[in-house]
Amino acid sequence: MTPETEKLLEDWRGWLAHERGFSGHTVSGYRRDAGDFVAFLEGYTAEPVSPTGLGKIEPREIRAWLAKRARGGMGAASRARGLSALRNWLRWLARRGVGDAAALTGIRTPKLPRPVPKALAQDETDRLLAAAGEDWQNRRDLALFSLLYGAGLRIGEALALDGRAFQAGDTLRVTGKGRKERVVPLLPAVREAADDYRRNCPYPLPSSGPFFVGARGGRLQAGVAQLRMRRLRARLDLPESTTPHALRHSFATHLLGAGADLRSIQELLGHASLATTQRYTAVDVAHLEKVFRAAHPRAR
Repeated sequence: MTPETEKLLEDWRGWLAHERGFSGHTVSGYRRDAGDFVAFLEGYTAEPVSPTGLGKIEPREIRAWLAKRARGGMGAASRARGLSALRNWLRWLARRGVGDAAALTGIRTPKLPRPVPKALAQDETDRLLAAAGEDWQNRRDLALFSLLYGAGLRIGEALALDGRAFQAGDTLRVTGKGRKERVVPLLPAVREAADDYRRNCPYPLPSSGPFFVGARGGRLQAGVAQLRMRRLRARLDLPESTTPHALRHSFATHLLGAGADLRSIQELLGHASLATTQRYTAVDVAHLEKVFRAAHPRAR
């Protein structure tokens, strides 16, 4: 690609991260997908892609790119994400008078099955939160996992918290996707676990610094938290679906099962659309069916 096109991609990457507040994972994925399309287009047209060429993209070229990815074994979810990235980039270019988003007209997103969130059973959650060890890292893990389950946070939201987060009494202010803020209740058990971790952590946890820290005192990374969870679930013989994000699913599913309404759960989770929250009704129905078939005399 030409240097001008490369710069446009990098400027767009910066806009996604700083203006839209997308996560680092999403920004990297979008940039990779858009770069892959440009590389495909260069092979397809046998010439470097310049800003002028971005205004001449045709629907057949986008369809050919998607078809190539499908032939290469890429799943529908990955192809849908790639198309979403391309839509975002071309529309960003069009708003700046570079390129044209008209080629996107008529391009359909690959159909995706709506996965049912995988929540833990109540006893599995209890076992997980009761298994903390005595050293400070285990106390940190308990505070983190208690927060994910007790407040329904995403792992990225929890790890982004600074030391001041737990100074606001019985609530917690969380910055979620798109830099949208929400306030969630802070359960006594979660605060106790956080206070216990703070007392035992060998590093200072100032108001302006990270609250959850790693072995060297820097902000704890999501990969480390996920590794700690994998080791813990292996020790406790929990299902492979036991992940940090499964605790957020469990938070919503258990609230729904206890009678909480969907609108309240939507606010607590920070979902922009109620349709996203409604996925948890499928989990609850599946659980009821399982209980019914196991308990009803005529179902045996």
